[in-house]
Amino acid sequence: MLRVRLPRPGRTLRLLDIEALTAGAGEEVIRASITDMAAMTAACQGADAVIHLAGISSEAPWPQILEVNIHGTYVVFEAARRAGVPRVVFASSNHAVGFAPREAFPVPDYAFPVPDTYYGVAKVAGEGLAAMYHYRYGLDAVCIRILTCFERPPSIRALATWLSPADVARLFEACLTAPSPGFRVVFGVSDNTRGGWVSLDEARSLGYEPRDDAEVYAAEVIAEHGPPDSAGPLFRYLGGEFTMPDFDAEIPSES
Repeated sequence: MLRVRLPRPGRTLRLLDIEALTAGAGEEVIRASITDMAAMTAACQGADAVIHLAGISSEAPWPQILEVNIHGTYVVFEAARRAGVPRVVFASSNHAVGFAPREAFPVPDYAFPVPDTYYGVAKVAGEGLAAMYHYRYGLDAVCIRILTCFERPPSIRALATWLSPADVARLFEACLTAPSPGFRVVFGVSDNTRGGWVSLDEARSLGYEPRDDAEVYAAEVIAEHGPPDSAGPLFRYLGGEFTMPDFDAEIPSES
């Protein structure tokens, strides 16, 4: 979503992934893992900012989350520091505060962590690293607690939590260009009619103004999934299905 929306005249996007990529106009590509300090430090050389989106994108066993999402995020921040990059924008998640209850909506900016999964714990760790690298080393570090970012709302809950492709680009652009943001934790969501679950004050202070509304998809989403049950368990906490027993870690059976 960002790759096609962040290009600007005079801007080069340096893309890094564990998969092979093909560079387009105004792009450079590097094949590496965020867990490789030498490769990451080399990739950061000469960059004006790092957008950190890499990692396992949902719940996974603890060893995988620890290696990729927690250690990998440390590598990103440390590589940026070693290479002299002044700004890191970190894709955090609403799952860092997934157990924020409905009674607390709108969840305020900088809400105390209440992660709902190992995945959410990793986002909390990333926010902690962002704070440390700002206060100790002076990096500008912006953490975006992204809600539901897909091409269209994938569920009834997403009618409240959707972050559109165009709005996610607006938000990341604001985080890239806001002058001297320091350390920030902001929420990422569109201007949804059924929203109001989280604060957008801090995001707006960086220059973000959402323009999209999931309501344009409401009829087709409701036709596909049925009418919303606002009293149901998926609406009890901000993290939705991530707070449900299906996401409980398994207890290994004795051998």
